[in-house]
Amino acid sequence: MIGQLIGQFRETRTWVEILVLAVTFYFILNFIRGTRGAGILKGIVFFFIVAFLGFMYLADVAQLVHIKSMLQWLLSISALALLIIFAPEIRRALSHLARSPLLSPLLREQSSRVVEELSNAAIKLSKNRIGALIAIERDVGLGEYIENGCRIDAQLTSELLETLFYPGSALHDGAVILQHDRVAAAGCLFPLTDDTTLSKSMGTRHRAALGISEDTDGVALVVSEETGRISVAVNGKLTGDLTRESLAKLLTELLSKPSAGGTPAVPPPAAPPGPSPVPPTESGPTNGGGNGSPLPAPDRAEEKKP
Repeated sequence: MIGQLIGQFRETRTWVEILVLAVTFYFILNFIRGTRGAGILKGIVFFFIVAFLGFMYLADVAQLVHIKSMLQWLLSISALALLIIFAPEIRRALSHLARSPLLSPLLREQSSRVVEELSNAAIKLSKNRIGALIAIERDVGLGEYIENGCRIDAQLTSELLETLFYPGSALHDGAVILQHDRVAAAGCLFPLTDDTTLSKSMGTRHRAALGISEDTDGVALVVSEETGRISVAVNGKLTGDLTRESLAKLLTELLSKPSAGGTPAVPPPAAPPGPSPVPPTESGPTNGGGNGSPLPAPDRAEEKKP
């Protein structure tokens, strides 16, 4: 018995099978780490090793044929039970697979729907002068920011975004995070940019958009509460004064192309020559304030100082 086992380890096929199983288990354990399924998996492993194998051994030694048959039947249906228990993790895995660059050509229709919903929401929020900050996840995950916010996990619609940012609601001051085509969380807080060259009049909403675009490859959509201007931050660059057409075009390019490379799909527009009227800007103690563009403007908080 032992000699046969040692002989199998001398075969290359055995080591290939061990390697494949090790890599598979590694990715499974790494994927469910930090989720509720991790604790469930520990319980299942403990039950299988201690209880199930122990009962099987006792039933085999004591010749308990019926108990042994029942345990074998339970083992045969365990795969279905695992599918039910780990259904949320399986959905999450399929969602990550759908966001794979290999499948991106097959998901253009879904991506266009996301762009359409975002564009509709941005235009409506802009017309009503409702401030908003929306971060769209790409290759770099935004899980740490989702954990600090209020989990939603709902299908993306323009009506949902308008409701979340409606003034007076509990989550309107924070940011909304999108994962693929779903609203993952709201009321999230982002780090502010450390760029010292920016005007001090720039509000915290736009600074938070630049901050999240510097730390990750995500795309941040900003709507100014004071001016209604629509801006997009990506790779630490802010593109402002977007119309519905230019916003849809920019989001389509950013969401349909790989984020590697470190350069925005559309460079920020240059400031017009000569003096121009400067709109007021908003500010606040949280990530809920911001102006409509990176142009210098007097800060409302500064005006209140004596």
